[in-house]
Amino acid sequence: MRVISGEFKGRKLIPVPHKHTRPTTDKVKESLFQMIGPYFEGGICLDLFAGSGGLGIESLSRGVDQGIFVDKHPKAIATIYENVKSLRIEDRVEVYRTDAFRALKAAAKRGLQFNYIFLDPPYDKISFEDLFEFIDANELLTEDGVLVCEHSVDQMLSEQIGPFKQQRSETYSSIITVSLYTY
Repeated sequence: MRVISGEFKGRKLIPVPHKHTRPTTDKVKESLFQMIGPYFEGGICLDLFAGSGGLGIESLSRGVDQGIFVDKHPKAIATIYENVKSLRIEDRVEVYRTDAFRALKAAAKRGLQFNYIFLDPPYDKISFEDLFEFIDANELLTEDGVLVCEHSVDQMLSEQIGPFKQQRSETYSSIITVSLYTY
């Protein structure tokens, strides 16, 4: 695993030492950022179900100002801290070990709005519809923000989920699909 482009291009990231965590491959990450960027002029991202923090770190490398990383697994949180420390970006990130919905509720209480929200939950364990509903109800995405969903090929997401419309969906290998949603 590595940072593909930007300020930290080529820097290695350590993966979560856990067999149930599937890091986003470099090929998928590069394609995903070509779809939403490839570079950014500031903003804030939320890497929910962050794992190693690879998607949030890539967005920081490409110009996002600040990132919030959330995962409920202790090994993932330790890995995120290691990756953040190795890149010396502690002042640009917040890391929380908690459940996704608790994290969204805390962000709403703080009045945060995100330009990019990365959703890569364990396949078939979390409802994207429930996440979208909560994000919309609490105004957590900026008006021009993007929801980036990584899901299994078997998990079909509707073209319209609440006020969010699918802008693009790409399948990689026979396992992963990335779908982008905006208001």
